[in-house]
Amino acid sequence: MEYWHDIQTEKSWEVLKSLKGKFKFVLIGGWAVYLWSHSHKSKDIDIIVDFQTLSRLKQIYDVRKNDKLRKYEIKIDEIDVDIYVKYFSPLVIKPEDVKSTKIEGFDVARPEYLLALKQGAEFQRKESEKGEKDRIDIISMLLKCDIGFGEYMSILKSIDRPEFFSRLISIVKNFNDPSHFGMNPREFRLEKNRILKKLKETR
Repeated sequence: MEYWHDIQTEKSWEVLKSLKGKFKFVLIGGWAVYLWSHSHKSKDIDIIVDFQTLSRLKQIYDVRKNDKLRKYEIKIDEIDVDIYVKYFSPLVIKPEDVKSTKIEGFDVARPEYLLALKQGAEFQRKESEKGEKDRIDIISMLLKCDIGFGEYMSILKSIDRPEFFSRLISIVKNFNDPSHFGMNPREFRLEKNRILKKLKETR
């Protein structure tokens, strides 16, 4: 079951593919989670770029600066693209520190970094609809990705956010809708217990 409407997500995917061949960027956010987990698609696009790529984007699109959040934004075919710039945008992990790998031709944030970034987003908007989608993405990653929890813990230490670990455990314990993952309640309960055991061993 998709969280967002299929028309929105398919249009967003087409926009993302069109950007891939033209610009150098690291993909984060919901689409990065999708490429790792092949679960829920996204309606928004989130990318990290350097200043050189930002300048190239400005030559083609109407790029708007969001002074409050220190990021840039463009709208392509009604799809929102959020642009985070290295050495400028204040993500929970500095954009220039996010490590990536290639998936389907995209540079995608590695899962340990993506998980921490997703938690940063969820922490800021946990009471909103997007916060709910963040939690679905987080659970999807825990279910489908081979996450190195030792590396994840090192990242939390480096950004001084140890509270993300207890928040992660809380998200897993309190998420009780298996329909988002194509599971029945028993299957989901077993998977949650497996994840919680792995997290406990990490601590």
